[in-house]
Amino acid sequence: MIYTNSDGGARGNPGPGAIGVLVRDEHKILVRYQGFLGKHITNNVAEYEALIKALELASKYTKENVTCIVDSELIYKQLMGEYSVKHPKMLELFLVVQRMQDKFKKVRYIHVSRWNRFQRIVDEMLNNELDNLGYKKYGR
Repeated sequence: MIYTNSDGGARGNPGPGAIGVLVRDEHKILVRYQGFLGKHITNNVAEYEALIKALELASKYTKENVTCIVDSELIYKQLMGEYSVKHPKMLELFLVVQRMQDKFKKVRYIHVSRWNRFQRIVDEMLNNELDNLGYKKYGR
């Protein structure tokens, strides 16, 4: 089984945005990825972009089962069909995720707290990306 943890965030919402992604198996982290998305990104768009990158990276390791772990309740509930996707950009990204699911036998989504061990790692990764580019957190 392959697991992904993904997180996206923006400073200013909208503002500079980045993502952090882990791909792992039961025993070890296989891939760490962090990347800058742009200067005018919302948190929710960043969350979808992170999930898309997670699925892309996971597809290099398996075509079978993947479990995608996210900390965004909104994204999770949209993926589960509990919430509708109204924002045009988010709908576009939601549909990308739907198409990417076809690369796998089964995709499962799990919502966890942002304090989950692996979620803390991907949050730190995206924040490091923004820090390294000079986009400091407010109050720092």
